[in-house]
Amino acid sequence: MKLPKSAIKTIEMWRLGFVATVTAGGRPNVSPKGTFVVLDDQTIAFGEIRSPQTITNLANMPELEVNFVDQFTRKGVRIRGEAQMVRRGTDEFAALIGHWETLWGDLAARINVIVKIPVSEAKPLTTPPYDDGATEAEMIATYKTKFAEFYP
Repeated sequence: MKLPKSAIKTIEMWRLGFVATVTAGGRPNVSPKGTFVVLDDQTIAFGEIRSPQTITNLANMPELEVNFVDQFTRKGVRIRGEAQMVRRGTDEFAALIGHWETLWGDLAARINVIVKIPVSEAKPLTTPPYDDGATEAEMIATYKTKFAEFYP
């Protein structure tokens, strides 16, 4: 499935996705990953640095879901796919790691596994005020004010 341009923009602006997996015991597990890149218009990926539970979960059941949200517009995307783990030391890892080196420099050296996610489904996310007629400009103004209160 091809990612909408709005989804690509959100991922590339924020790079923080909340990854939902399932444990071997059937329990839900959500973990934030701040190293997302868009590899192409059908594939996203994150670099695993300290997420052994997520990797274990994906080894048992590779299907996952990732949510990305623009904190100011309160719009985002919900992506589903089946994880493909690319381990350090492989030719594919060597071919991909440059994306992370460019964005995060030395942090890329800590990446153990690149988790590629070919997108099988992408659905938009919005907050209820849009249902009531709020505009994106109004949402941005509201959340700029809120963030300024939190971080003066």
